[in-house]
Amino acid sequence: MSEARERLLDTATRLFYAEGIHTVGIDRIIAEAGVAKATFYRHFKTKDDLVVAYLVREYGRQREVLESVPGSGAESITGIFERLGEISCGPGFRGCPFLNAAVEFPDPEHAVRKVVDDYRGWFRDLMADRLRTAGYAVTDDAARALLLTRDGVAVSGGLSDIETVRVGIRVALSGLRN
Repeated sequence: MSEARERLLDTATRLFYAEGIHTVGIDRIIAEAGVAKATFYRHFKTKDDLVVAYLVREYGRQREVLESVPGSGAESITGIFERLGEISCGPGFRGCPFLNAAVEFPDPEHAVRKVVDDYRGWFRDLMADRLRTAGYAVTDDAARALLLTRDGVAVSGGLSDIETVRVGIRVALSGLRN
């Protein structure tokens, strides 16, 4: 990845996450990244292409973090949710970048929504895999419930409702022990 493309993505990531995608214009990203407009368009044909690149990068980052949580089965799921709880209750947390983007791009056929759907499908599949490893026979409903819990953790954390994050994680994980 070129240095200019990296600066554009770094700048877009910071601004999109802090202020929202639609509120941040391309000219501002270009100015804050310190690149020429032609350089921007050499790397991204449209702002939507930049938004997709931002989400794809975040998807890879989250995959790396969550897949590296040690343990297997239910222990691994507990570790993943503990990590999500720490992140969502931490300073500067403004919600899930994927859910935030989905709100700004309501068309389910839009390329941004495709990345959001891919990420959520990956998380659901990760939970199903960990549930199977833990010996659960039926995993689809449980994996979907854990995805819903993950979404709730992100929303409640973004609203600085730390107690709801903690309770939600505790309740979801207690269901794994049954």
